[in-house]
Amino acid sequence: MSTKRNNPETIAIHGGNYRSDPTTNAVAVPIYRTTSYEFTSTDHAANLFALKEFGNIYTRIMNPTNDALEKRVAALEGGLACLTVSSGQTASTFAILNVAQAGDNIISSTDLYGGTVSLFTHTLSKLGIEIRYADPSDPKNFEKLVDDKTRAFYGETLPNPYLRVFPIKEVSDIGRKYNIPLIMDNTASPVICKPIEHGAAIVIHSLTKYIGGHGTAVAGSIVDSGNFDWTADPNRQPLFNEPDASYGGAIWGKVVPELTGANIPFAVRARVCLLRDLGSALAPDNAFAIIQGLETVALRMKQHCENAQKVVNFLKTHDEVTKVIYSTEHEKTIADRASKYLKGGNGPMVGIELKGGIEAGKKFIESLKMFYHVANIGDARSLAIHPASTTHSQLNEKELAASGVTQSYVRLCIGIEHIDDIIDDLNQALNKSSKPNLKAVV
Repeated sequence: MSTKRNNPETIAIHGGNYRSDPTTNAVAVPIYRTTSYEFTSTDHAANLFALKEFGNIYTRIMNPTNDALEKRVAALEGGLACLTVSSGQTASTFAILNVAQAGDNIISSTDLYGGTVSLFTHTLSKLGIEIRYADPSDPKNFEKLVDDKTRAFYGETLPNPYLRVFPIKEVSDIGRKYNIPLIMDNTASPVICKPIEHGAAIVIHSLTKYIGGHGTAVAGSIVDSGNFDWTADPNRQPLFNEPDASYGGAIWGKVVPELTGANIPFAVRARVCLLRDLGSALAPDNAFAIIQGLETVALRMKQHCENAQKVVNFLKTHDEVTKVIYSTEHEKTIADRASKYLKGGNGPMVGIELKGGIEAGKKFIESLKMFYHVANIGDARSLAIHPASTTHSQLNEKELAASGVTQSYVRLCIGIEHIDDIIDDLNQALNKSSKPNLKAVV
């Protein structure tokens, strides 16, 4: 089935034009649990390896189950091509390594998931890639850090845990002046935000989270918008304009459009170079599991966001809560970005700070009954965690402050349970959070 309508509820089920298995007519996407694929001839094999035609070679690089997922995720984001990988962290890593090499730099938002900060600051720096951090409260901060070695801008649409919506168009417009692509992590806001519509060149996801929704499979994706000219300034984007010795001197910015008729050199290079060499392939079983979640993501995001807004309204009136952190609960300039970039909901995550500080936060977490105390986000079930001692524990005090994490901050991922049950659990835990732990005296 092909649809010309841009409705996410339909795209999530029918996107990519997969209708049924051509051999069996099975409606569900099969799990192709195979490592290899038979070539029809020596010429066919040679053409595949030379990229003269595209097809299945080896599951480390591509797989039919993954392909169905990739086409659907690309359609959901409004991009031209997608590569799925083993995790969201791999997607972040590949997105950077696909444009930068030793001696280059990336300008990233300060508002980031703690694992991404660690990846950027510690691991990528050891590879010779410098990450410069810009406060996104003023988009001009990105331009101030640009030099002739800057290869990309990077941001999170709805950064966890700061929950300040990123100024996508403003930063993208700055990047276009210098032929610098904007890479957006849209993990926390699928369906409700379309970064490509606002100028982002690349969109990545931890599919593990809201797109999967069930917490049973780890996966990541990289979507190539097709809207960025990688050859406009060869000096700015050398990896797409200089001969690649590993593919017979192919110049990716030129050869990919010639071979495919589409402007997707980013997606192709990530697949045939990085995925080929580093091997962070998504298992087809996990791709199958993510497809099951993808089919309902549009419906779930509506419920996540509706419940989250009601939780925010409740928390703002509770005596034990000193601060509520939410996309619309910032100073006006920042809060206005929620209405500009988020459509159909203001986000599924809520942060709180409690009157009793870190000890109250611990007591609150331990008093929750329905909420799960886990490190993940994006499950259908409601989740809670204390980031400073867990997900962001590797960050120093300066990095914690930059990411919006205080010692008393508690992150809530509001699920799709009935709102009365969610609020009842929060209320009883908050009421207990201010009470000391009394031990029996023997």
